[in-house]
Amino acid sequence: MSASTMHSLPRRLAFAAAVGVAALSLAACRGVRPALAAEPQFIHPDGPPVNPFSPAVRVGDLVFVSGTLGTTGTGLTVVPGGITPETRQVMENIKRTLAAAGLGMDRLVKCTAFLADLNEWPAMNEVYRSYFSNGKYPARAAVQATLLNGARVELECVAAAR
Repeated sequence: MSASTMHSLPRRLAFAAAVGVAALSLAACRGVRPALAAEPQFIHPDGPPVNPFSPAVRVGDLVFVSGTLGTTGTGLTVVPGGITPETRQVMENIKRTLAAAGLGMDRLVKCTAFLADLNEWPAMNEVYRSYFSNGKYPARAAVQATLLNGARVELECVAAAR
């Protein structure tokens, strides 16, 4: 780098900063305000929460669905029968939560699957696949984890709102 280039860099940075300040000043004079973040909407399809979390939270155009187990209602008992009925119940619970936000399963864009045993992945996938059409599946990751109440599977998801 030449000496003349080194001296011109501070001038270019000062010029860029001055242009940025001028643009902000012009916007302020015109009454343009920066966009504020959307207020979160807390979604509780089964009424007030029993535990200290929301089943879903909408912020702007995104709905974040909390980790969902294969339980019925607000109970903490996982449906019996293993990975297949449990996955079906998880998907139905997510479907109900999305419906409370005015959305369907087709709006899911990202899911993370937590499995007690990754050897159960094929059985979980069989049920999971049936909730989506036309090969339009959410992006997904999976990890093996120790889950609450002896659960075999838990899913958390993100949906794109309209």
